[in-house]
Formats: sequence, C-alpha cells, structure tokens
Amino acid sequence: MKEIRKIIDFYDSIDQSKDKIALASVVNVEESSYRRIGARMLVTENGTWIGGISGGCLEGDALKRSQMAIFNNKPSRVVYDTMDDDKNQIGVGLGCNGKIEVLFNPIQKENHQNEIELLKNIQCKREPALLIKVIASELDTYLGNVVLVNEKFWTADFCQIEKETLVELVREVFERKRNKVLNLRNLDGHEMKLLFEFIKPEIHLIIIGDNYDVHALVCLCNELGWAVSIVGRSKKIPKEVFKLVDRVYEYEQVSRVVIDEYCAVILMSHDYEWDKKMLPIFINHTPTYLGMLGPRKRMDKMKNELGMFELDELPFFYSPVGLDIGAESPEEISLAIASEILSVFRVKEGRSLKYKKGAIHERIG
Repeated sequence: MKEIRKIIDFYDSIDQSKDKIALASVVNVEESSYRRIGARMLVTENGTWIGGISGGCLEGDALKRSQMAIFNNKPSRVVYDTMDDDKNQIGVGLGCNGKIEVLFNPIQKENHQNEIELLKNIQCKREPALLIKVIASELDTYLGNVVLVNEKFWTADFCQIEKETLVELVREVFERKRNKVLNLRNLDGHEMKLLFEFIKPEIHLIIIGDNYDVHALVCLCNELGWAVSIVGRSKKIPKEVFKLVDRVYEYEQVSRVVIDEYCAVILMSHDYEWDKKMLPIFINHTPTYLGMLGPRKRMDKMKNELGMFELDELPFFYSPVGLDIGAESPEEISLAIASEILSVFRVKEGRSLKYKKGAIHERIG
C-alpha cells in the first residue's frame, strides 16, 4: 500500500495537460522475481517515474515501453523471460530465473475508471479489495480493462464475461485471499487472460506504551508503510513521534481503538500493571497478532494473576515477543518485533530462506 500511496501522490502532482503518463504493472510471475504481482511504476512522457517493477534490472526498458504506450495511446504487454538468464533478451543478465509479465497502460486522468483513480477508492479503507484486470486478449479493445470489486460484488458487465462465472471467481479469491491468474472466454467467444489482484489494507500496529523505545518501532513501521496508533500518556510522547503516527489514545481511551483482521498489537509499556490491564482487553478482540515485551517469567506471573492459564497457548499471542535474531538495541528489538509480525501476517515461519526447499514464493493459480 505504501507504493500505491506514493504513486497516487505523484499522479495527483502531474499536470496531464502538459505531461502524459502510463502505468507499468507486474501482472504475472512464474518462478523467481524480485517483485511480485502488484508492483507498479508510474512513468511520465518526459521520463520521470516513481515506483518499480524489479530490483532495477527492468526499469530502464520499462521506461521506454511506457513512453511507447503513451505515444501509441494503447496498452501493451511484455513477458520478460529470464529462465535461462539470457542477457541478450533485454541487454542485461537478471539472474532471477523467472518469467515476469508487465502491462503498460496509458492513463487518462479524465477517465475516472482508470486504475489509479480506482486505487484512490481503497487507499484509506480497512478492508480488502479486488482489482480484475485483462492482461492479455485476442482483442486489443479488452487489454488493460480494469474494474474494482469488493466482497459485496457489483452488477455491471465486464468485458462480456458471464456474470455467474465472474461472481464465483471473485468469491474464491476473497476466500483464499490470494491473487489469481487464469484464461477464459467471454460470451462472444474471445479468449482473454485475467488477473484477480487481491489488495489488502496495510498492517495497522497498535503500540501500548510511551517510553523512548517506541520511537524506534514507529520509525521502522513508517518506513514499512504500516499504519500506527499509540495508547499511552500523550504528554510523554515526543513531538517527532506524534508526526509519524496516525492516532494517539490515552490509556483511558483504549475502548476507542478499532481492531480488524489486519491489526497487530504490541504491549510494551514497561509497566507491569498497565500491561496487565491492557492484556485482557485486547485478548477479547482476538487480533491477528498480540505480542507482549518482556521475559517469559513476566508473562507466567501475569497469566497466573489474571487466571489465564492457557495464555501462552493462544495462537495469536506472542511472548516473549520478536524473532530470535540476537537483538539488543531498541532499533534491533524493533526489527525483531516487526519481522515476527510480518511473518505472522504472511503465514511464514520466519526462518532463513537458506533452509527453505523449493521456490521462495508460492505459485499463482
């Protein structure tokens, strides 16, 4: 979501009466690649751009192809095949050993159904959304068509595709919470390739505490593009922290904090009594992640005093908090905490990729 926000801000700053634009987006990946489906790069006619579709290997070629899409005023699709790492294909050896499909689509600001205008509708929402995009088609008129969908779905026609088929596919993607790419034929018999891009809200981290180590965690979350709220004594929180967070609540206002499935909570007040008061409140919300700073004996004492004898068996509760990376400083501890939170939301073990068998990323299907 952070990259989407940057692209939207850049888009809004452009005077399109003087400078036309195109959006390059990764729409399918096979085997390895640095970026995944949903990576985007907004390019202007004069060659300025923001975002990225790779680790820097493809951006030069993508810049030229985006400008060609602007000049021709029609979308195009390119498959970068690096399975054999042939540097002659685009003039550089990528070393990724995968196939990366990129769609280059000219954007007209006056068209409120263009992809960036659609993304504006979801950037501040705390619920997932789905972009359906035609990424290959027998007819040029369908290529690049896009529609935004929520779980309640919609009734408009899309590229003459049978509605019942589309509704079922949308339901499947929302249930699996994963991108899907597939080929199908519409009612006119034209074959096309669709991307169902599942877009989640950013992680919202709720920090319980107001001591100096909060600053390090807030700065890291800000770099990651996470939303952050703090529950603590506002008088103790430095001004520079206030500028980086979305909301600050006093302890007495904790009931105002809204928890959804994309929220993580970390108890790090360094005050045993405050953590003991806050813990039952957030356990009742069953957030996706709830962590508590401190040693195991502190947690054992708390669960005994609260009568929560199965506290450490709750699947969403983590204490001691953070991945075991030998963290010592507030910055390193923040890294360990954020890494654990991310591994929980991505349903990963959080161990070295060296020991992972097979591809780094799961196949899209």
